[in-house]
Amino acid sequence: MRLGLVCFLSFVWLSDCAPPTCYSRALDLSKEVMDLLDKIHASHWMKTCAEVLPTIFIDVHNDCVTTKLRDLLYVVVNHPIQQCRVRPRMVLLKRKVLSLHTIITTICYRDLVFFTNDCNAIDTGHSNPYYAEDRLQLLQEER
Repeated sequence: MRLGLVCFLSFVWLSDCAPPTCYSRALDLSKEVMDLLDKIHASHWMKTCAEVLPTIFIDVHNDCVTTKLRDLLYVVVNHPIQQCRVRPRMVLLKRKVLSLHTIITTICYRDLVFFTNDCNAIDTGHSNPYYAEDRLQLLQEER
């Protein structure tokens, strides 16, 4: 009885130790970058640094995410205020954005599937649905 319980608990513990996939790492990093940007924008001490940083809603399924991440990285690296470039949160943001951009463009290049190409959704957080012609035809037939 105890041996069966020990085996079951060790199986449950080991099943959680699976290495992250490329897709899950990209999702986790995108959440971390957005959380860090929110902290920088909300922080009183980072107010002058946050004025230049854009708000961004990272969706790894959007084809525009690579260009927006590259633009964000350019802003962080070439921040007009020298003191902001060396602040720990800004250095961490630069590292995370660079890692996410590298993962999306090189490591997960063929693994990620882009469902949309809506650059405004990354800037605003609101996606406008775009239907391809075959999907639009199916929607019209259903009515």
